[in-house]
Amino acid sequence: MVDSTDADSLIVHRKRAGISVGAGRFAVATAESLVRQDLARWQPGAKGPAQLVLSEAGRSYLRRRACADQPDMSYLHQHREIVIATVQTETGPSRVRMDSEESPLDWLRRRKDRNGAPMIDEAAYQAGERLRTDIMLAGLLPGVTARWDAMPSGGGPASPSDATDRMIAARQRIRHAFDAVGSDFSDLLMDLCGFLKGLEQIERERGWPQRSAKIVVRLALARLAEHYGIEAAARGPAASRGIKTWRAVVIEGGRA
Repeated sequence: MVDSTDADSLIVHRKRAGISVGAGRFAVATAESLVRQDLARWQPGAKGPAQLVLSEAGRSYLRRRACADQPDMSYLHQHREIVIATVQTETGPSRVRMDSEESPLDWLRRRKDRNGAPMIDEAAYQAGERLRTDIMLAGLLPGVTARWDAMPSGGGPASPSDATDRMIAARQRIRHAFDAVGSDFSDLLMDLCGFLKGLEQIERERGWPQRSAKIVVRLALARLAEHYGIEAAARGPAASRGIKTWRAVVIEGGRA
């Protein structure tokens, strides 16, 4: 914001624990240059002078600059929330780049409710990720790439004989999971974990009231976690038996 004691300077404020502290200053002429380049914009202040804030173009610019050492990845970082994560592969743990906004399950786990708690707990997240992995292994999703070797087909095999043991085992696990949660929840879980539809899209397609999908999603994931035997916290006799959590595993020949 503009310095009240010097109209030619801007003061950068940063909030820490609800308290604004100074974080530097620069000339108003520099701010106007940023505005002309569409990297920043003036925003009316709620109870004071106008404030200079980043524009969407400015945020994209910073994302590109953040990976200046990898110019071939700059525009990927601009349009995606790319993070480095460790996943299990057939050869062991491997560090990979992931889009943190791809899965609505990740969004639900990061999102906090009014009490500061995640919208879904760890058990619900692990259950949803387990179902998502099985859906991908089963080849149930439609293909999105062109095929030049044969007639167009979906994501699954062209005939039952083309299905591998891994795909058959994954489909069996999906069928058991959907039987356990019921038909109403199974359609919802397929949209959420398979087609990666967000809550707003689910509400819009089903004609549900706003903010109602998160309640139904919680119930569906809780029932799915119960089917898998995944518990957020073991209590009593359950603390010494059963599955407490789920991690990515290598599936060979239909056996986990």
